[in-house]
Formats: sequence, structure tokens, C-alpha cells
Amino acid sequence: MKKTYSSSAYSNHDVLVIGGGAAGLSLALKIAEFTKVTILSKSSLHQGSTYYAQGGIAAVLDTQDSELSHIEDTLLAGGGLCHKDIVEYAVSRGPECIEWLMQQGVAFSQLDKANDSSSADSDKFSNFHLTQEGGHSHRRVIHAADATGKAIFRSLSEKILSNPNITVHTNTVAIDLISSGKLGDKNSRCIGAYILDESTGAISTYNARFIVLATGGASKAYLYTSNPDGASGDGIAMAWRAGCRVANLEFNQFHPTCLYHPHAKSFLITEALRGEGGILRLPNGQRFMPAYDERAELAPRDIVARAIDSEMKRLGCDCVYLDITHKSPEFIREHFPSIQKKCLKYGIDICTEQIPVVPAAHYSCGGIMVDKNGRTDMPNLYAIGETSFTGLHGANRMASNSLLECFVFAFSAAENIKQKLDSTELFPEPPFWDESRVTDSDEDVVISHNWDEIRRLMWDYVGIVRTDKRLQRAANRIELLRNEIHEYYGNYKINTNLLELRNLALVADLIIRSAIDRKESRGLHYTLDYPEQLKNSTDTILKPEN
Repeated sequence: MKKTYSSSAYSNHDVLVIGGGAAGLSLALKIAEFTKVTILSKSSLHQGSTYYAQGGIAAVLDTQDSELSHIEDTLLAGGGLCHKDIVEYAVSRGPECIEWLMQQGVAFSQLDKANDSSSADSDKFSNFHLTQEGGHSHRRVIHAADATGKAIFRSLSEKILSNPNITVHTNTVAIDLISSGKLGDKNSRCIGAYILDESTGAISTYNARFIVLATGGASKAYLYTSNPDGASGDGIAMAWRAGCRVANLEFNQFHPTCLYHPHAKSFLITEALRGEGGILRLPNGQRFMPAYDERAELAPRDIVARAIDSEMKRLGCDCVYLDITHKSPEFIREHFPSIQKKCLKYGIDICTEQIPVVPAAHYSCGGIMVDKNGRTDMPNLYAIGETSFTGLHGANRMASNSLLECFVFAFSAAENIKQKLDSTELFPEPPFWDESRVTDSDEDVVISHNWDEIRRLMWDYVGIVRTDKRLQRAANRIELLRNEIHEYYGNYKINTNLLELRNLALVADLIIRSAIDRKESRGLHYTLDYPEQLKNSTDTILKPEN
């Protein structure tokens, strides 16, 4: 049964931001300087991926570094698919973003000694500690110990909650975007969204002059992930249903080192630990990364993740080990206090013991196609952060370029919205939500069962190493699951679990289709059937049918 629309609660907004991570919060603060903005968060604000980000932000802050070097490192890690103009643009705005974050009160880690070898000579950044992560040729990752995301979130959320031009609604879930015309109508624009209030079950129509998707990635499509539960690809799915193109969804980054422990759900062991000398070892203590890449533990994440996956399969072992015990306890406590505390909770003292680790789905390099101002194919609809595809990451994201992307394109989107605000009016009467022909479900087990099946088939068939047969099996099964979910969605009242399942199934289908289309191994997409790279490779772009 197809849902129809007639009546519901209704509200008007200047700028509606769906998502409360680094991208959404920074854009909101920028926009609040000239108009009112409403932020919708699927749960409490601190449940997003930003809060759990450990590493840092890549930016050229040291006089021994250069923009050219950062650009070259990014292009190399991206496997030939980065958009060079976007890389240059993002890198050029890095220091500006860091300075803004400092103005918001973010306390980045500082040097203990003025003559530290990683010291920068410039006045603004000379006292800050910079670390080096996989793929980077210089120390250029500014951080707040090993909890950068938490430090950023705390500073930005404090500013958000005290700003009179910003309204925050938590526990609110976006269902679908509203457009002024039918799918494929060239004159259609985005005019709002249907929103579920989790606490009451009520569905409201939010009318807005501009809508910004900042909903994060889709790594929850996989059985093992470093992401929080909300990373279900909501923005990608909503934009696709609204008629927007997506690109490069086959490039799913698997973080090489997630803590392997039955009770340690989704806990990431930061890239910076390897950047500061951490060594990957087999269960017998043997180091193995030099056999895979001359950069060893500092190779890009796709290479490290495949190496770990290969060794685990070769030996039939459940995990490998990350060793930082050769560093002093004082060094470890200073640089990795959160990791040390978390591991101690599970009986692992990282000062004297190796850390058991496994790869886990971590980051979506593809997403909703946007320009450098964050604009999607649909007028008045923007996408920023992990949900978007800017062209910065190419076939593989280099460590700590993700937070850089969040701030750079949040700023440019805010600037573009400011230019168009005065000439954009609210749509007079958007269609309303109607659930008069649906009933309460007594079969919620369908949701949990299908959710589990999707994540398992994605892990088994669309994981770190792929084949045509595995991808075709995944495509066949996801089609059946999507049909089941569509029927269920059309007949029963919605809730958050059902909405996430619907979105996840769609995004899984798009990932599979993208992977089938790429007949080569490049970056994060590695297939045994096409081990070589094509000479003239391009982005994988999918377009909704009208």
C-alpha cells in the first residue's frame, strides 16, 4: 500500500539541518549569524559519529609541511579518483577551519616542550602537537589527545545550546524529504521533510526554505562496524528517493583496528596509535605489515585492512594484535588516555599487553553527489559530511581528512545559503502526512530478522574482498528483502527501527549495484575477479529512475 498525505502537525523553518554531528553543528553555528536554524538529531546529540572520533583533523599547520604535499598524499591515497580541484579547495581551507574551532573553544593537544620535533613555527599553531597517520608524509593531524571528536562536540554543542537563533530537537527521525513537484520534474525543489517524534510517535511536516542533510554514513549496513547505531544511511536513502544521484558507494572503508572483545561494541583503536609507533603482530608475535607494503603500519587503511584480513584467513585466527608496549607508560597515558581506560575496562593493560584487533566497517567514501558548496541535484537541498560525495576521498579516504571535509563544506554550504536566503520563500502549502490506512504491527520480529540478515550478507558478500558470485548473491537476496520491507512499510505504523531498516536495505542495494558496476580493483574496492586497475577509471554514478 502506498502512503498518501493529508494532515499532520506543521511548522515553518528558515534552515532545517537533519543531523547533529560535526558538519551539522558547524554549519548551524555559521548560519545562525544571519538567520534562524533548526537542528534535528535522531537521538541525543552525543550519539553521533563525531563524538566517538578519536584521531584528529588533517591540515597544513607546520612550516615544514606544505599544501602541495597534503594534496599529493590525498591524491595518492585516493587511487586516482579524487577530484583534484576539490582536494585543492579543501586543503587550502584547512587552517581557517582549525582557527575557527579554536575560537569555539576546542582544546587541541599542546606540546610539552618548545623544541619538540613536531613543533610548528607559525605563531598561531606553534604550540600544538601534530601527529602523523597512515598515508600522510608529514605530521599534520591536529588532535585533542585520543578523543578529538568528543572535544569538538563539547565545544560546538555548548555554543549551539546557548545560541538564541538555533533550536535543537532530539529524538526526532526524518522519514522522507518533501519536494514541490514529482520525481524528475526539472522545476521541483526541496521544501521540507516529514519528521517522526520518537517520544510521542507523532509525525510532523517541517516546511523549510533550505534543507541540509548531515546524517553521517552507512557503515551499519555491515555486521562489524566502528560506527554508532545511527549510521544507517538515512540521508543517502532520502536523497535517492527524492531524485538525487549518488556516487562511489562501493568504496566502503574498513578500519583496520577495532578492539576485538565480546563486550567491546564498536570501539575503535585510533590510527594515531600506529602513527606513534604501534606495530601489528600475528598471534605468535611476528610483525607482518612490511611484507605487504614498504610503509608497513603507516600504509593507507585499505592496504592494512586487507593485510589483516588475509592473515586472519590464512591462519584461521580470530584477530591480530596491535603492540604499543615499547613506548613508555607515561607516553601512552598522555597520548591515548581514552584507549587505555577503555581497554583496562576489559582487562587489557596496553602499557604491558598487546591489543587484540579486527577490521570493521568504518567510513562511506561515496554518498550524495554535491558540488563544492554542498548543493545536491535538487535545488535548496544540501548534503555535507559523510553522507555526501564531494570527490575529496576518491577510492580511499586518507586518515583525518573526514573531519576536514566536514568543516570545509559546512562553511561553503553556509556561505551559499546566505547568498540565496533573501530570494528564497517558503513553499505555501506542502503536502501533509497521512497514516489513516495503516495499523499497529504485532510482527516486529520481521524488522530485527531482516536487519540481521542484511548486515550478515553485506559482511559475507560485499566485504573487504569481493567476487562477482558473492555480489550477485547479495543482489538477489537484497531484492527479496527490499520487497518484504516495502510491503511491511506500507501496512504498519512506522517507528525508528523500521525507518532505519528501510533506509539500510536501500543503501545496501546501492552499494551492491555500485560494486557490480566497477570491473577493477581500486582503493577500497578489491575483487578477485578483476585484480588489476583500469587505465581510464571514473566515478561510479547511479541515477534514480523517474
